[in-house]
Amino acid sequence: MASSIQGLVPAACPGLRSRRLSHPSSSTSSFSVALFPESGRKFPYHRKMVRKAEDCGVCRVTVQQAAVQGASAAYAKEMERLSAKESLLLAFKDAGGFEALVTGKTTDMQRIDVNERIIGLERLNPTPRPTTSSFLEGRWNFEWFGSGSPGLFAARFIFQRFPPTLANLSKMDIVIKDRYAKITAIMRLLNSVESKFVVSTQLSVEGPLRMKEEYVEGVLELPKVDEESIPEQLRGPFGQAVSTVQQLPGSIRDAVASGLKVPLSGTFQRLFMISYLDEEILIIRDSSGLPEVLTRLDTPPSTLAESPAEYES
Repeated sequence: MASSIQGLVPAACPGLRSRRLSHPSSSTSSFSVALFPESGRKFPYHRKMVRKAEDCGVCRVTVQQAAVQGASAAYAKEMERLSAKESLLLAFKDAGGFEALVTGKTTDMQRIDVNERIIGLERLNPTPRPTTSSFLEGRWNFEWFGSGSPGLFAARFIFQRFPPTLANLSKMDIVIKDRYAKITAIMRLLNSVESKFVVSTQLSVEGPLRMKEEYVEGVLELPKVDEESIPEQLRGPFGQAVSTVQQLPGSIRDAVASGLKVPLSGTFQRLFMISYLDEEILIIRDSSGLPEVLTRLDTPPSTLAESPAEYES
């Protein structure tokens, strides 16, 4: 027993020296004492100290097991998040995509299914401070609007006043860069004329999740025409219109070419919260709680860089 205790002394207390002493009543039994280097004070080892030293080894094993279990839990959570993302994207497809959403063809069952999957993904948000995350910047495509969101209202305004054969909203995207956003709505007329309406907004950070958006300017760009797709009966009027534009004075022609600008400063602003953000999906909710889901179109940044920001109260 003495020899086994002596083997534990350096590991348990490196600052102690041990000495083996024989018990006077027995030539075979012995015990160990420890000497403090400074004072030479002696005290005997006994079974409780041996048990405590053995427990240290058990603690090390327990810590290692906890580390393995923590890594397994993190891996399981990441797999759950990836599965929730895939499930949400499939729900968009099953609901008919962007066109079915803006034309009002999605059913109540499809809407509640999508909303359920949105909530399921939001609770797995991997970005605790999305308003200052580098993942926020980039080009995003609108996949889903809430029933009362400005984007869906504008899209339905177009479809309610023009038949799908005459005009349709084919796409909406947004570019976020340096606290500014540029929202582009692409509308096709007669399946041959493409027109863009661009809205510029300014973003300000008001907290780790909350931002304010202020509209700055709207621009209706000159339509781009695919001449080969123009119906035969419309090619004559189209040619006349092109000739008329070319005969305008240069200053007016340049102004028309740059688009019709509508100042929007001070007319509209809104607060929204970023409830989910990673390198591929962005989910925001307005003050009424309606969700908007966007998917990234460009290459995401390689790392998640959180930068400090001053929040406005």
